[in-house]
Amino acid sequence: MRVGCPKEIKNHEYRVGLTPASVREYVAHGHDVLIETNAGSGIGASDADYVAAGAKIAATAAEVFASCDMIVKVKEPQPSEWVQLREGQILYTYLHLAPDPEQTKGLLASGVTAVAYETVTDDRGGLPLLAPMSEVAGRLSIQAGAFSLQKANGGRGVLLGGVPGVNPAKVVVIGGGVVGIHAARMAVGLGADVTILDRSLPRLRQLDDIFSGRVHTLFSSIDALENEVFSADLVVGAVLIPGAAAPKLVTRKMLSGMKKGAVIVDVAIDQGGCFETSHATTHSDPTYEVDGVIHYCVANMPGAVPVTSAHALNNATIFHGLALADKGIAAILADRHLMNGLNVHKGKITNKAVAEALGYEMHEGAKVLAA
Repeated sequence: MRVGCPKEIKNHEYRVGLTPASVREYVAHGHDVLIETNAGSGIGASDADYVAAGAKIAATAAEVFASCDMIVKVKEPQPSEWVQLREGQILYTYLHLAPDPEQTKGLLASGVTAVAYETVTDDRGGLPLLAPMSEVAGRLSIQAGAFSLQKANGGRGVLLGGVPGVNPAKVVVIGGGVVGIHAARMAVGLGADVTILDRSLPRLRQLDDIFSGRVHTLFSSIDALENEVFSADLVVGAVLIPGAAAPKLVTRKMLSGMKKGAVIVDVAIDQGGCFETSHATTHSDPTYEVDGVIHYCVANMPGAVPVTSAHALNNATIFHGLALADKGIAAILADRHLMNGLNVHKGKITNKAVAEALGYEMHEGAKVLAA
C-alpha cells in the first residue's frame, strides 16, 4: 500500500502524523511512504530524515492526497483537505465529528473510509489512541491555567501553590478520566488545593487511592458541581463521552457566581466543550472573557508541545496503522477495536454517538464494509 502523510495545516498545529521512526516501520512492512515536504519541521524532522527512513518526499499536499491509498494525519481534515479525499482511500486521524457537521458532510461526500483515533478501543474498554494526547492535554491544562491566572493575562493574580502564610489556589477538575488524573497530578505537584468530580463511585475510590488523600473527591451532582465551581480559581473541563458531543455541565448562569478573574480550561472543546460559554480558540489567540471569567479553549492543546506529543501519538497509532496498511479494510473487519474506530465509510455514518449527535442514520460497520 502507498501511505501518505501531509503537513498539518490547522492553526498552530506542529505535530506530524508519521515520525521518521514510524516511516521505518511502514517501509519494513513493504509499504511505500510519501511525506509532504517539511511535514516534520515542527518536531525538528527534516526531509532528509524522512528520506533516510525510506520515505519519498512530495512537493505538495495535493500530490499526497492524489497518489496515496491511506492518509495518516493528526488533526481532522480541513475543508481544503476533505475535498481531496476519495472513495477507496483510508483516512486515519483524529476526527471529532460530533460537534463538526461541516466536516462530517465533507467526509460523507468524499466516500472515504475514515478511522478516528478517538474511538478506537482496547480490551480494557479504554481509548488507547486518545490516551496519550489526553495525558498531554491534562498536564498542559494546568500550565495554561496557571499562566492565565496571572493578573497581566486577565486572571485573578493567584499563584497555584501559594506561599507560606497564603492559601494556594483552588483547582476543580470535572471528570476523573485520563485528562482529569493528569491535570490533578500537575496541580497537586504545584501545591494547589485540588478537587476532582466524577459520577463513577468506583473511579472516585480509585482516585482516592492513587492520590493518597492529596486530592478531594466528590460525586458530581448539580449541587456539588455548582458549589465547587463558585469557589474555584481554576476549573478544568475533562469530561468525555466517546465519540459524542460533550455535555454542557457548567452553564452561562453559573459564571455569575464564579470569582472574577477565575479561569476555565475546557479540554473537552474538541468534542464541543463542557462549558456552555465555550468556543474553540487557537494557540495564537487562546483566551477570551465572559462575565469576568477567563476561558482557555484551544482545540489542539497538544500541538503546543509537538516533539513530545507527536512521538507519544505515533507510539500509540503505529500498531493499528500498520494493520490498516497491511490488510486494508479487512483489518477493520478482523478487529472489533478498529471497527469501533470506523466513523465513516462510503457516505455512511458507522459510529452510533456521531449519528445520534448529528441526526444521521447509523449503519453497522461490518455490513457496510462487507457490502
